[in-house]
Amino acid sequence: MSPPILILKNIHLTFGGTPLFEGAELSVSKGDRICLVGRNGSGKSTLLKIAAGIDKPDDGERFLQPGTSLSYLPQEPNFKGYKTIVDYVLADLNIEDSPERANWLIKQFDLNPKGILTNLSGGEARRCALARSLAPEPDILLLDEPTNHLDLPIIEWLESELNYIRSALVLISHDRRFLQNLSRSTIWINQGITHNLNKRFIDFESWREDFIENEILKRHKLDRKLAAETEWLHQGVSGRRKRNIGRLNALKELRVKRKNDRPVLSNIDMVANKVEISGKRISLAKNISKSYEDKNIIDNFSTIIQRGDRIGIIGSNGSGKTTLLNMLIGKTEPDIGTVRLGKNLDIQILDQKRDSLDNNMTLANALTGGGDTVEINGVSKHVIGYMKSFLFSPEQARTAVKVLSGGERGRIMLARALAKTSNFLILDEPTNDLDIETLDLLQELLSDYKGTVILVSHDRDFLDRVVTSVIAFEGKGQWIEYAGGYSDMLDQKNKKINLIKDIEKKESKIKIKKNQAVLPRLTYKDKYALETLPKVIEKYIAEIKVQNDILSQPNLYKSNPDLFNLTSKRLKNIDNDLKKAEQKWLDLEMKSETLKSEKN
Repeated sequence: MSPPILILKNIHLTFGGTPLFEGAELSVSKGDRICLVGRNGSGKSTLLKIAAGIDKPDDGERFLQPGTSLSYLPQEPNFKGYKTIVDYVLADLNIEDSPERANWLIKQFDLNPKGILTNLSGGEARRCALARSLAPEPDILLLDEPTNHLDLPIIEWLESELNYIRSALVLISHDRRFLQNLSRSTIWINQGITHNLNKRFIDFESWREDFIENEILKRHKLDRKLAAETEWLHQGVSGRRKRNIGRLNALKELRVKRKNDRPVLSNIDMVANKVEISGKRISLAKNISKSYEDKNIIDNFSTIIQRGDRIGIIGSNGSGKTTLLNMLIGKTEPDIGTVRLGKNLDIQILDQKRDSLDNNMTLANALTGGGDTVEINGVSKHVIGYMKSFLFSPEQARTAVKVLSGGERGRIMLARALAKTSNFLILDEPTNDLDIETLDLLQELLSDYKGTVILVSHDRDFLDRVVTSVIAFEGKGQWIEYAGGYSDMLDQKNKKINLIKDIEKKESKIKIKKNQAVLPRLTYKDKYALETLPKVIEKYIAEIKVQNDILSQPNLYKSNPDLFNLTSKRLKNIDNDLKKAEQKWLDLEMKSETLKSEKN
């Protein structure tokens, strides 16, 4: 193992009297792929800033090997002092760095080099900052939430690029799939201490659960011992015996230890308000189309959303995800086609921009809209207690929304949405800024939710865990619905591609075989089969195409399950018949070749 090129040792930092770090550590060697995880507010971004040399701790050491280059991607890039994208991206390059890579990255991120920085969207700003961080190909690359505001094609391209580059990586991300695909080791920040797991993120969560169970057990044993020693003390202590004096001192140490012991990690208590059940059919979209400025956004799309469905919508930025979503819930009218909403719908929307939050409101007022209580399932709950359920301290009640972190604002939006009654929940990029533990609980909530959910997201793992079908953008206004989650969609696409390739390959073989002459000395039955089998095989191939076209109809598995099952069975039978016919043809060809060799 190569020696460390970046070391943080015994880092201590206190904010407002509350310790954030109490001996945190980080060690980075060449080629490392480290993911930094922990709850919102645990100090992940702060530790990364200390590693980058931007923030300084109260105590501890930072060592960066001389000559080591380092690049840092902040959550919120600062464009001050730069006018255009190319100016900003080239700013960190040294003499030995090539501007060609920077220009290539600008192109890969689909950015206009002369674009004005003040006009950038959230996604464009994130891509611009990524291009600047990646351009120098540093020895160490520190990335804080690199996938925020990125669409799926860019996320997958970024994964590929980060797997290829030589830089050591330290990553903070809420995107499980991103961490699973890139990490080789995991550092967990918990209660001011860093815990190093020399395994990929995929192994982390089970390890964390075991750790928490052990901590609960240790605390229970400490409490029992403290109770026993306190009872002994109450029975009276003789100060004449050294043994009793030593035991009394030990009791004092136990009390100090228990007092300073931080509470075991608690969970967010997410509970959705109950509501009257909606009708069976939620939304029926029939042949809907929408265009903006001659750009075809949605072209002849149809779907049926039933009660209890969990629908995921995915596509690149600008593809029309939000437009499609608004059409399906009746907020936007289609240019062509119809959308009919079901009866008794109570819709709640969680928007990705947190636009409905008033930055000047206090946290408590943002949760209640004014007043001191929140009503959950007919039970009045004090706002302080409800805040605690979402991991806010009582001291934060009067804190202005504008000073809260992105993750904290996300938790406010969740708390507000869940406090309201609904049977149709609309989530537009809900995973942005949320920590992994909060995502776990949101996933459980959606699984138990009795209503219907439409989810717009770029988080592949979250989609796999939550949705029952995926509506995916296929280009040129085309949207196709696939059964299952994101991985299921990829499997179905790959099978279709492979099927087309197999058909093309078989058609090519048949053309070659048809052009070959039938050799003598075969039985009449063999000759007949050798002559007729190519047409039979062609018929099977044509029939497979027909059946596959039927299965490709959007939403067939929902709208006509009997036809879906019948067609799937028919396709399987035809494929078996095709394989038998091809094998028989091959056997006759080999027989013919053998006879030909014997004749010569």
